[in-house]
Amino acid sequence: MKRRNGMFWNSAIVAFALLTAAGIAGCASMGKVAEVVGAVGVATGQITEEEAQSAIRAAQAAAKAAEEITPQQEYYIGRSVAATLLGRYRPLDRTELTEYVNLIGQALALASDRPETFGGYRFLILDSEEINAFAAPGGLIMITRGMLRLCRTEDQLAAVLAHEIGHVQHRHGLQQIRKSRLTTAVTVAAVEAGRHWGGAELAEAVNTFEGAIDDITQTLVVNGYSRAAEREADAAAVTILARVGYDPGALIEMLEEMGRRLKPGGLDFAKTHPPPSERIRLIRAAIEKIGPSAVPSPERQRRFTSAVAAAF
Repeated sequence: MKRRNGMFWNSAIVAFALLTAAGIAGCASMGKVAEVVGAVGVATGQITEEEAQSAIRAAQAAAKAAEEITPQQEYYIGRSVAATLLGRYRPLDRTELTEYVNLIGQALALASDRPETFGGYRFLILDSEEINAFAAPGGLIMITRGMLRLCRTEDQLAAVLAHEIGHVQHRHGLQQIRKSRLTTAVTVAAVEAGRHWGGAELAEAVNTFEGAIDDITQTLVVNGYSRAAEREADAAAVTILARVGYDPGALIEMLEEMGRRLKPGGLDFAKTHPPPSERIRLIRAAIEKIGPSAVPSPERQRRFTSAVAAAF
């Protein structure tokens, strides 16, 4: 650590000073403010040119972290996540069943608070006995064969899909991207400090989205969303189901059935979701607010039985 004009300076301190100054001006001006502050530091002898450039790189990384992810970026991120999932699971080769699931899913998506995405909603069945479902950013939703076989009515299948649409509606997948990008900005500050003060040969600033796809996949397959995110998706599902004319109580039926079937710590829904009992109480309260549930439709049940029986 060096002493200049009675003050201790290092790249990390300068970086955070730049970030603070840039924050006053707003994200759009962060890069320019960083350059001005860095130039002043060099001119007054507080820091070297090399140190100023390190701090500027840190500030620029923070600016990227604060950028809004565009619908186009969300679409391609979602495609990458889906491709990663398809490296773990094979798609089920049942064309008519896939079309049936898409028919229900598209109707539900149109009734959501986010009926349109850049690439549109897509629904796919995974050839796995695991009981699970996944929602990649942008509206790419996958449900396993095991989850589908657990459903006993079209309303129950709709409940599963509506919950996943709720994750897309609230952009829960992108929240993982944002956390990763902010972490990257802080990491860059540390990296640049290490380049000057630790003597280590460290790499340049990492790409904004490096590791973000893995982060989302890890969330979907291993860690699961937060309890708050699951509650938001459940609330969205109740609203969507009621708008389309499905029984929102089917979501409770599915959770009760999964509570009976799933074992804690398993590689499925039990691993990536909170215990069903925690969610059912809140769902019941939400259903009470919207009034009487829809009457079960014999036609829907015939359609469901025909589609699922033909596939399995």
